[in-house]
Amino acid sequence: MADRYIIGIDVGGTKIACGLFDERGNVITERRFPSDPNLEPEAFFDILTGEIQGLLDTEGAPREKLRGIGLGMPSFIIFEKGYIIKTSNLVKIQDFPARDYLARHFREIPIVLDNDARAAALAESRLGAGRGFSHMLYCPVSTGISSAMVIDGKLFRGSYGCSGESGHMIVTPGEGLLCGCGNRGCYMSWCSGSMIVKHIRQWIESGEETIMTELAGNAENIDCRHLEEAWTRGDALAVRALNQMSRYLGLWFFNLYVTLNINCFILGGGLVNMGEKLLGPARRIFDEYNGAGSSSDTPVYFKTAELGDRAGIIGAARLILGE
Repeated sequence: MADRYIIGIDVGGTKIACGLFDERGNVITERRFPSDPNLEPEAFFDILTGEIQGLLDTEGAPREKLRGIGLGMPSFIIFEKGYIIKTSNLVKIQDFPARDYLARHFREIPIVLDNDARAAALAESRLGAGRGFSHMLYCPVSTGISSAMVIDGKLFRGSYGCSGESGHMIVTPGEGLLCGCGNRGCYMSWCSGSMIVKHIRQWIESGEETIMTELAGNAENIDCRHLEEAWTRGDALAVRALNQMSRYLGLWFFNLYVTLNINCFILGGGLVNMGEKLLGPARRIFDEYNGAGSSSDTPVYFKTAELGDRAGIIGAARLILGE
């Protein structure tokens, strides 16, 4: 039994992962369960509180030995206050004092709330693919897309703690589908996992045919697993969808690079598992636009995250251990 414990939590648009760590940052046990986008903030965090307590009870970890709780949320967060401004994939969680709400149950236990991408960036910078780079961008490509910056070896949060929400930069003002951020035309609206299936359904409704409907049973059940399988079979609509995703990802990478001049991109998130069919064309688009600025003296590295789906909980725990 450990002397002290840490809880690390990674909240995503479709799942939540909770990990119990010892004081050295080693995982003792973890559990995963779906996130419910229909819950109001209070109900959402009440369930999360129950899962935290259940994790402690299962391992026989007394609450008085809990050193702290680190929580990564896919949200715009005022870091110093632990306050959630809005969450694009869990749209009911907005304008909510999450840290203070959790503190009502976990009294006198330190709670650190940060954006989920920054938590994962911290993990990859210290223990994963970003080791050895003073400057690093962690870019999750999953239900949503985002970025987190490590500059001079430290997380950069910005003036209010909301840095890195680059998936919501506008690329086609007023065009396309409405994103959970409240705008049309952001990168996320064109190439995230949650939004590309909405594009596919829209194309199907306009009369286009695809085997994805058959693979999923109906259009409403289509997800990125069906997209990938249909692409492998040469389905024209799936090819169109992957091309759209790759194009906007490549543009996103390029605009991040010319803005920040950070040469190490760490790519994480579930859609990275699509591999070259998605990321190969995106890198080629990046190279096409970066042609005038590229040379052997200014390489740009695109690396796959090494910590996999544990990066979020590991990074959340490190928020307690110290960056």
